[in-house]
Amino acid sequence: MVIGLGSNLGDREATLERAVAAIAALPGVTTVARSRWRETEPVGGPPDQGPFLNGAVLVDSALDSEVLLARLLDIERALGRVREGVARFGPRAIDLDLLFAGDLVVRSEALEIPHPRLRERVFALEPLVELWPDARDPRDGAPLAQVLVTLLCPARGPDTMSP
Repeated sequence: MVIGLGSNLGDREATLERAVAAIAALPGVTTVARSRWRETEPVGGPPDQGPFLNGAVLVDSALDSEVLLARLLDIERALGRVREGVARFGPRAIDLDLLFAGDLVVRSEALEIPHPRLRERVFALEPLVELWPDARDPRDGAPLAQVLVTLLCPARGPDTMSP
């Protein structure tokens, strides 16, 4: 599974590193790899917020995906994330999202895997593809590396790529 991480409040790098350590300490979870951190502009939400530091971790998990999500929300709260009474997509100390889990497709009230906006967000796709270069969207088989190229260079989309 790939977990996306982001922060745009306080000491962003320290918060992300603490989140990675907390994820690695979860029973039934083994951290396999961590992407590099990337500074990105906020997407959506209020315009008066600072840039994010984003990345991802690749984990093996024996936990059910909804149980893992609940543990990630616990980590967010422990690291200062406040969800109530704040603007959606607003500034936050930490954001943890289950982005991708190979062939697994989940759609429930609490969780959707792959993340519902994954294919629209460079800040999520770049670290995912760094960690899992041959990842394919299990819903349609699209190579996520190609989706990323299309987002970064729309004129180089699959219809305009030369053989």
